[in-house]
Amino acid sequence: MTKGTTSETVDGMSLKKIEKIIDDLCHERYRWTAVRRVYIPKKNGKMRPLGMPTWSDKLLQEVIRLILEAYYEPQMSNHSHGFRPKHGCHTALNEVKHVWTGTKWFVEGDIKGCFDNIDHEIMMSILKEKLHDNRFLRLIEGLLKAGYLEEWHYQRTYSGTPQGGVISPILANIYMDRLDKYVEKVLLPAYNRKEKRRVNPEYKRILDKASKLRKSGKKKEAAMLRKQQLQLPYYDSNDSEYRRLRYIRYADDFLLGFAGPKAEAEDIKEQLRIFLHDHLKLELSQEKTVITHAQTSAARFLGYEIATQFANDKLASTTRRRSVNERIELRVP
Repeated sequence: MTKGTTSETVDGMSLKKIEKIIDDLCHERYRWTAVRRVYIPKKNGKMRPLGMPTWSDKLLQEVIRLILEAYYEPQMSNHSHGFRPKHGCHTALNEVKHVWTGTKWFVEGDIKGCFDNIDHEIMMSILKEKLHDNRFLRLIEGLLKAGYLEEWHYQRTYSGTPQGGVISPILANIYMDRLDKYVEKVLLPAYNRKEKRRVNPEYKRILDKASKLRKSGKKKEAAMLRKQQLQLPYYDSNDSEYRRLRYIRYADDFLLGFAGPKAEAEDIKEQLRIFLHDHLKLELSQEKTVITHAQTSAARFLGYEIATQFANDKLASTTRRRSVNERIELRVP
C-alpha cells in the first residue's frame, strides 16, 4: 500500500492490468518509473537511502526475482546466507559456532555502501555470461538506470541497485557471488594446510611420564602430573605448518576466521581489498574492516560478539577432558 512516485498501489489490481503489463513487455513498451527516495537513520547516526517503487514495478520485479532465483540459487556458494531461501542469520551463526573451532584471528569485512556502489556494467556483464535473452537483459538494465525522485527532483542512477526494491537482494547476491567464488577457489586452498596440528611435544612427554608412574604404582605423583598436563594444550598451537581459513557472508557483511600468524591475516585482508577494488569496483570500509584476536577480544557479526573460549578448569563430566578451549561462543553485546 506504500505509494511510489505515483498514486498507484495494490488497490485496483486486476487481470486487465496484468494483461497490459504482459503486452507492454512483449512489445518492449514497458518503462520503469523512477523510485521515490526516502532516508532512514542508521545506528551510526548517518542516513540510509531507500527507494519506494510503484506497484506495477514491484509486481514485475517480483516476477524477475523468481526467474533469477530459480536459475542462480542452486549455483550460489554455501558460504552466502543473506536473502536466500532456507538461509539466514541462524544458519550463518550456527556454522560459525559449530565449525570454526580453533580460530585465532577474525577478519571482519564491511563493504562501503555496497548496494549503492554496485557497478552497472559489471552487473550486466555477469548476467550476460549465463543469460542470453536480450529482451530480459534490457529490461533489467532499464530497471538499474530508472533513476529516483528526491524532493521531486529527478536524479539519474549511475551505479547501485534500487535499495528497497524487490529485486535488489538477488542482484546483490549474484554480484557478490564473485567474491564468494574468489575466496573459495583462491584464498581457502592457499590458507588451508594439514588436516590437524601436531601433538604438543611437552603434553606428550608429561602424558608418557604419568603413564609410567601409574604403572609402577605411584598414583599420587601421576595425579600431580595430570594436573600439570591440564595446563597444556593437546595440540601444538605453534605448529608452523598448520593453517585454517574459514569464510562466511551475509549480504555486504562478511567474516573470516583464521588459524595462523597475524601477518598472514593482514595479507588475506589486503588480497580481499585488491580483489574487490579491481574486479567489483567496491571499497572495503577501513574503519569497519578490522582484524581481531579471537581469544582476547571479540568480532561483531550479525548482532553478536564472536570469540573463542579458554578455560582449563572446565572439564567434561564423562571424559574429564577440557571441554571449552578454542570453541566459539556467541555473546550478546
